Amino acid sequence: MNRRSVSAVVLALVAVLGGCGPAPAPAPDARSSASTGEEPFWQAEFDGAAATRPSEKSWNTETGNRDAEGWGNNELQYYTADPADSGLDGSGHLLISARRAPASARLPCYTQEFCPWTSARLTTEGKVALTHGRAEIRAKLPTGTGLLPAIWMLGDNGVEWPGQGEIDICEVVGGEPRTVYGTAHGPTYFNENGIGDSATLPSDASSAFHTYAVDKQPRRITWSVDGRPYFTLTPAKLPSPDDWVFEQDMHLLLNVAVGGDWPGPPDASTPSPATMTVDYVRFYGEGTVA
Repeated sequence: MNRRSVSAVVLALVAVLGGCGPAPAPAPDARSSASTGEEPFWQAEFDGAAATRPSEKSWNTETGNRDAEGWGNNELQYYTADPADSGLDGSGHLLISARRAPASARLPCYTQEFCPWTSARLTTEGKVALTHGRAEIRAKLPTGTGLLPAIWMLGDNGVEWPGQGEIDICEVVGGEPRTVYGTAHGPTYFNENGIGDSATLPSDASSAFHTYAVDKQPRRITWSVDGRPYFTLTPAKLPSPDDWVFEQDMHLLLNVAVGGDWPGPPDASTPSPATMTVDYVRFYGEGTVA
């Protein structure tokens, strides 16, 4: 991500602007795409042979660390295009794995000489974007100290972050394995001032698949887990209604970060590999497909 730092400030802001902090999600939303039978305008089901890369027609692979300044968060992973870090499993899933790098790898890092971890970061930038509708991703997310798996979106308006707009569909941070964060970032509300809320899973995010989604409608965005909405953002909840930057195409990003300002460093207990298993990605409504 472009940043990562959650503190008491963000929890206080959440309480004031849109929620009461972490809590079980409410009842299912009857308007979910699964219940209405709506067909996606784009989907990735990840069929293909094991150890092959996801289709370049839809997916870009971003690499590196040092030149990206630790991905804006002083992170420790070097993103690669190796199928071991992002490839299909042959059973209809995409696997994005963070793993300890061999000492001989010598991967240039921003905060130290060499990165001690590798991982992957995939995006649909320039290929697929959602304008209005629903982004829905079914996945298992890795948990453990120092890990930050994320499913998120960035705006395609060409403006420098945070003015381009960011929607974090879900993040699971470090040692909070049952907490899912959903957050929006924009021109005057970013980093620890991002606006959002969280939902509590019945068990660790790594133990079962869940469907993470946002419904992105004109001047209204709703976050949900397994069809249960837990936060809605409108211009009225922003520092200024004029800071609403989400009436645009937004592309998707999938990654597993390690270390950095948020969630903090990994330790001996951090699993390696730590794998995000994605069953599918589906976009409903209107958008663009190259």
